[in-house]
Amino acid sequence: MADYQTARAAGIGVRQAEIDQGLRAHMNKVYGTMSVGLLVTAGVAWAVGTSDALLSIFRDPITLAPNILGWIAMFLPLIMVFAFGAMINRLSAAGAQTFFYVFAAAMGLSIAWIFAAFTGISIAQTFLVTSIAFAGLSLWGYTTKKDISGWGSFLIMGVIGLIVASIINIFLGSPAIHFAISIIGLLIFAGLTAYDTQRIKVEYVQHAQHMDQEWLGKSAIMGALSLYINFINIFMFLLQFMGGRE
Repeated sequence: MADYQTARAAGIGVRQAEIDQGLRAHMNKVYGTMSVGLLVTAGVAWAVGTSDALLSIFRDPITLAPNILGWIAMFLPLIMVFAFGAMINRLSAAGAQTFFYVFAAAMGLSIAWIFAAFTGISIAQTFLVTSIAFAGLSLWGYTTKKDISGWGSFLIMGVIGLIVASIINIFLGSPAIHFAISIIGLLIFAGLTAYDTQRIKVEYVQHAQHMDQEWLGKSAIMGALSLYINFINIFMFLLQFMGGRE
């Protein structure tokens, strides 16, 4: 009996070690895919935003007000997110990854105007602060023993409220509402960074025993998408406070 218990404990220990190793590989893929997506976004945004000829296709080069194509570029990433969620079950892991990088390029197009509105130094400084804050929030979400799954519904409701308020303020143009959106949005996406990190970790552990490689591959892409969106939003909200105007 003692030998059985020892063997069983050893087997559990080996299995747990395999899950831990798989989790590290899974998280590395999530962060790696997200990082490549950020590079794609930065490259597209810089290429378009620093070219008067390219930027003028989407916005007035003086006022930076969007034209028809500019409005399409602005809302295209949001449309793609919903489309991604609807299509994910029909996509292969490779297809999901390609879709993510196309989405990252579309996001770069939608925020390219920041290179005309803010100084390059302030953009770089804001990106650095965002990276540090994101890393701290994600690390806390990964290591905390506290169950923060209950945050999800409140944070998602907050995101929906932000989207509605942002659309309304496009027509109102209220600086006070814009300031409030930036503060509240910063807090919401900071919370989502920790929440999504823990969710990605927990979902992997729950599904690891099945070793469904197709699911694991697509799950890593979806996780990267979630964290990527959080990073971009934190960056954009911080830029409203830290960005030096051209």
